[in-house]
Amino acid sequence: MRTTDLFLPKNYFMKTLFSILSISLLLFQSCAQENVTSNTDKASSKQRPQVEITFTLADYLTENKALDNQVESVLKQLDENQRIAQLIMPAVGKYGQTKETIQQHILDGVIGGVLMLNGTKDEFTGLIKSFEEKNKQYGNLPFLYSADAEPSLVNRKINGSTIVKKASEISTYEEVLEVAKTISTDLNAIGINYNFAPVVDVAGNATVGYRGFGSKPEQLIPWSDAFIQQTQKQGIVATAKHFPGHGLVSGDTHKSLQVIDGELKEIKNYPELIKNGVLSIMVAHIAVENNSKYNTNGLPSTCSEKIVTDLLRKELGFKGLVVTDAMNMGGVVSVPQSATKSIQAGCDIILMPLDAKKTHAELLAMYRKDEAFKSKVDAAAKNVIRMKICLGLLK
Repeated sequence: MRTTDLFLPKNYFMKTLFSILSISLLLFQSCAQENVTSNTDKASSKQRPQVEITFTLADYLTENKALDNQVESVLKQLDENQRIAQLIMPAVGKYGQTKETIQQHILDGVIGGVLMLNGTKDEFTGLIKSFEEKNKQYGNLPFLYSADAEPSLVNRKINGSTIVKKASEISTYEEVLEVAKTISTDLNAIGINYNFAPVVDVAGNATVGYRGFGSKPEQLIPWSDAFIQQTQKQGIVATAKHFPGHGLVSGDTHKSLQVIDGELKEIKNYPELIKNGVLSIMVAHIAVENNSKYNTNGLPSTCSEKIVTDLLRKELGFKGLVVTDAMNMGGVVSVPQSATKSIQAGCDIILMPLDAKKTHAELLAMYRKDEAFKSKVDAAAKNVIRMKICLGLLK
């Protein structure tokens, strides 16, 4: 027998083993690719709730059984994660999160809207288009897209927007309407459907006084109302801020908690606006002390049930969306579980939390263990869903 013949079985075995391993690897890769394709197809084909009846912003505050039924129908199709997501609105832009972070939040399904915070008109237009493509792919409800498009801030917050007069420069009622129309036209073109304006604080505070019509007390309410009506006429949610009043406190809530000492003098600015149909109110990070009825016990108003539910909802009869001021501000950032406290207080939207995913987890944990909190989350989610339906986003 030749020496090479002794090794023939071994060589043959090694070749056979190599062939088996190669075939197995190919099969594994094929299965893995099949799973990826399957997951992609699943995400792409996932359907999100839709409504067949058309509603408008004018329907939001009305007693409307058909609208109520549509809201309930959409809510029932959302799981607990999706319901909580409706309440969370981070920011994107120069002073917000990156595009990639927001896209990850969309993939994770933990947010229901985005604040467009300092960028260009073209940039925001592109971001909104991109985010909505992702929402559709993953079966998420469309977003509320907001901006601080006040006359005094809009040209700085949205670079490339049409130049308008600052609030303090406007001199006639007609100019208020024209400015509101111009701003709203730009927002519609971008895809922004929610304006955090106008400021209805009395002039005085350095950080907010120049941003509203409060420098002219006799014009503050009629001009604010004109801005609101024109904005909502053009299909954009308007927001009166900063409840219960930021104009007569001396400090800056961006830096620390501010305090109203005694009487809530600026509450008088809200009843007429509520009566005339303002759809959103923003609550400030301002505590109330030395007021037996509305004392917030050291908490900002955003976290106080006395302010949000008892005063704003029950006494003033407001039925629209209640949004917090930015939750990364100094006036609230040190409050433990501030998001949970804000929802317990009666707020609907948590604006600019430090970490949207952690905020979602915080709310979800409470949702699963506290029935009263669960009811508040579901009520807030229904308020947001109702607005999305009235904006025509779920058609």
